[in-house]
Amino acid sequence: MKRLVILLLVLLCAAGCSSTNSNEEQSNVLRVGMECDYAPFNWTQVEDSDTAVQISSVDYADGYDVVIASMIAQQLGMEVQVVKTDWDSLIPSLNAGAIDCIIAGMTETPERALEVNFTTPYYESQMVVIVRADSDLTGISDIQQLSGRNVLGQANTTYDEVIDQIDGVVHMTPLATYPRMVLSLQAGEADAITAELPVANGVVAANPDLRIVMFEEGKGFVVDTSVSIAVAKENTELLNSIQAALDQISEADRLAIMEAAVNRQPAVEE
Repeated sequence: MKRLVILLLVLLCAAGCSSTNSNEEQSNVLRVGMECDYAPFNWTQVEDSDTAVQISSVDYADGYDVVIASMIAQQLGMEVQVVKTDWDSLIPSLNAGAIDCIIAGMTETPERALEVNFTTPYYESQMVVIVRADSDLTGISDIQQLSGRNVLGQANTTYDEVIDQIDGVVHMTPLATYPRMVLSLQAGEADAITAELPVANGVVAANPDLRIVMFEEGKGFVVDTSVSIAVAKENTELLNSIQAALDQISEADRLAIMEAAVNRQPAVEE
């Protein structure tokens, strides 16, 4: 009996030590949710690189968000883990505890702020549209010149919401992913697709058959194009830590990181 008691104590101690080690390892990992399908902010690739983070046995994530996430994790003394998550599942995953934060080109809106907390913006841009290079829309300077045209946005984003600012527009049913939007434009289904400027720069750099249309001051979309990091409401300690780490990344560095991401992003493929 004494031997049995001793054996049980040893096993319990081993289990307790294992659980402690597991908890310590988990607490040292920053789980970051993103689509991995929204270049140049984030995308999926099969090759490893200096800026990529492995997300499966065969895939890696890279892009502006990945680099920012890696820099923040490093400052916090943590390992970054990118969790590939559909756009509509990002906030539910955060609130369910499946991820620690969202770094995914997400704009703070009043509706989202009711569910999660946000840092200050880590990138700011402007809203433009992308058209085909052979389109008669390449020279327009006012969003109202898109009246009567088929304009497409991404579902559940400001990309889709701003389309109704165009009088008489044919507001197409939004699509779930940005690569699918690009393909719709190239196929002639859409006449224009909405985009933030860095996304548009990346798309056009990878697809020479497309062009960016920028609008004159006062004649463009009225929209907030800044993007911020989201953290669960109850996790104020992590929010403050991420904000402090983010504050250490200069504006010049943020612009350089985005330029580099645009230059190395992959082309959109069928």
